[in-house]
Amino acid sequence: MKTKFSTSIVLQLVLLLGAPLYVTAVYAQDTTTDVSVTVAPVDTSVQPGDSAAEATAIDASMVTPEQATDGAASIDTSSVATSDAAANAATTAEAATAEAHSQYGLGALWAQGDVIARGTLIIMILMSAATWYVLVTKLIQQQGLLSQAKASRKFWEAKEMAEGLNTYKSDSAFRAVAEDGILAVKQHNSRNGEKIELPEWLALQLQRSVERVSGQLQNGLSLLATVGSCSPFVGLFGTVWGIYHALIAIGLAGQASIDKVAGPVGEALIMTAIGLAVAVPAVLGYNWLVRRNKVIVDSLRNFAADMHANLAMGVRGGQNNQA
Repeated sequence: MKTKFSTSIVLQLVLLLGAPLYVTAVYAQDTTTDVSVTVAPVDTSVQPGDSAAEATAIDASMVTPEQATDGAASIDTSSVATSDAAANAATTAEAATAEAHSQYGLGALWAQGDVIARGTLIIMILMSAATWYVLVTKLIQQQGLLSQAKASRKFWEAKEMAEGLNTYKSDSAFRAVAEDGILAVKQHNSRNGEKIELPEWLALQLQRSVERVSGQLQNGLSLLATVGSCSPFVGLFGTVWGIYHALIAIGLAGQASIDKVAGPVGEALIMTAIGLAVAVPAVLGYNWLVRRNKVIVDSLRNFAADMHANLAMGVRGGQNNQA
């Protein structure tokens, strides 16, 4: 009885302990199987049943070197075509930019302007040409007179008056003053009974000669003064007239964007810039020439005073010029 009881107890203990262990072992075996299936490497080899893979492999194996070269050449051709397209696009953009620039400037101003705008532009061009002509001719004339003033020392160093006159050219202003003084002495000597004295008569004649040369130096300066004072207003008139027509054109077009306004208004403002470009050289040239004329006239008056002293009182002129 005891043996049976003990045997049954042992069997129960075995069942109680073995069942959980068995279940645990089975569960661990199932988990290991699942993991092995999950992490199993993918077989990349081509299976006989995979027709698509077989076709790809066959096509790849059938590609010859000539076909590969043709493929590379086609790629190079496409890249060249792309480069040509980019170059053509850049050329087209440059052409469009050049065309846009050609629509503005003096050419467009002349082409789009009416009779009054063109006439105003022509007037300013003529004024500028006259200004530069006067500047060049007067500078040449003044430079010659300044050279003659420097040569006056040689005149007084000569022993005789006639020899001194030969140091000047026939068209020299200083020679003309000297000849007028000599002629005044001869005229006075031919009229002995006159009440006017020789010094007074000689001073009048020499002053007249100097004033004649001074008047010749003033020729053209009035033109420079007129151009310098009027050309800005002429340019402003052209600007006002151009803006007026530009606003009319913008109103008719019905577009007031910056690209529509900037061109016509900018072209109109060119008139003001041209007017200033004409006026500035005229004003500067006028002031410069007046200053040089003053220097020349002072030299002539000093020479005339020396001639007066020499012809009226026998005093040798040009003492201040001698060393």
